Amino acid sequence: MASQVLLAQEALARLIRRYGQHPVEEADAIVALGGDGLMLTTLHQNAGLPVYGMNRGTVGFLMNTYNDTGLLERLAAAEPAVINPLRMRATRADGETVEALAINEVSILRAGPQAAKLRILVDGRERLSELVADGALLATPAGSTAYNYSAHGPILPIGSGVLALTPMAAFRPRRWRGALLPKLAQVTFEVLEPEKRPVSAVADSYEVREPVSIEVASVPEIGHRILFDTGHGLEERLIREQFM
Repeated sequence: MASQVLLAQEALARLIRRYGQHPVEEADAIVALGGDGLMLTTLHQNAGLPVYGMNRGTVGFLMNTYNDTGLLERLAAAEPAVINPLRMRATRADGETVEALAINEVSILRAGPQAAKLRILVDGRERLSELVADGALLATPAGSTAYNYSAHGPILPIGSGVLALTPMAAFRPRRWRGALLPKLAQVTFEVLEPEKRPVSAVADSYEVREPVSIEVASVPEIGHRILFDTGHGLEERLIREQFM
């Protein structure tokens, strides 16, 4: 599979000429050509298959180096990393509930000119009565180097068993920098003053507008598998990122 950019489409054509092509239904693995966005889309659409990515995009944190030779050998020797996604359950004022999965993070973002005002509960217990900020996010270890890291959240080792709860441009409490939570914690964001301070809830790239409550929890029964070249697995990448 490939993104629509020319570089990825040219690589797709070369690899098909060299190795052939098969329907997803017959595949043992998927080779994804593009950037991290394509990787996330491919994982969401094909939860049962391992995905080996090669970078034909920009950053490519979840991708391997592109090379159109030795692909079968690289696949055979690849190291798997298993990622459990987050399930977002967003409820609107009329009671409608929308669910979506996130491999990287669930973000609660202000959707108007005023800062969001959120109440945060962990496993049903209030932990923060009022967060005034541009938003907040809950990130998996795999997603901790993405939006979470840009918001000054911590990078999490892939096997750490924790999630990162990170505010974005917090105004009150001004010094709050977030929290590390157990992987199986359920986090609830209640939107205070939703009509005056509307928000959007975003699971990776899937957006729900104007929710009043958002519940987020890990889904251990779902395991997305990403394949990496030997010595360049996700754990190594997460460690290396902290020294760059």
